Amino acid sequence: MTTAPRITTERLTLRSHVMADFDPLYELFGSDRARYMGGPYTPRQMWLWIASEVGSWPLKGFGSWGIERNSASAIIGQIGIIQPHHFPEPEIGWVLLEAYEGQGYAHEAARAALDWWWSTDRSDQLVSYINLENARSIALATRLGATPDPAAPLPEGDTPDDTMAYRHRRPV
Repeated sequence: MTTAPRITTERLTLRSHVMADFDPLYELFGSDRARYMGGPYTPRQMWLWIASEVGSWPLKGFGSWGIERNSASAIIGQIGIIQPHHFPEPEIGWVLLEAYEGQGYAHEAARAALDWWWSTDRSDQLVSYINLENARSIALATRLGATPDPAAPLPEGDTPDDTMAYRHRRPV
């Protein structure tokens, strides 16, 4: 697979990233809101970040999607299943532009991405590496059925003092 598969839910479309995604995502990742994801980023860091998210598809067969509402064709966030070199296992992560938080979009997108992952038969588990101060992401991981896994190895540079792995398991 060279690009992200298009996934449509009741309200959302998960699709490959396009250049028009850069500015809205940089507005988020260049701000203090990116502190839970290693930011804020410079424009150069943002370019490398988004290029790696897109490049993950042909390299690994999974990566990130831009999230759009079906009623409009502008990006509202990102959902991804990624495993950069410094991650010990694949991770599902999410981020929404601030105006779209609190409306169930992240849950809907994450559910669709998890369903896609489970349909690929790659593995029966995924993690979400979440900063301990990121209450919204912890709540979403919990709502998705993930549980804390203190024994999980963390990405290089993360410690149990700042990050917890939340384990997602294939439904039976």
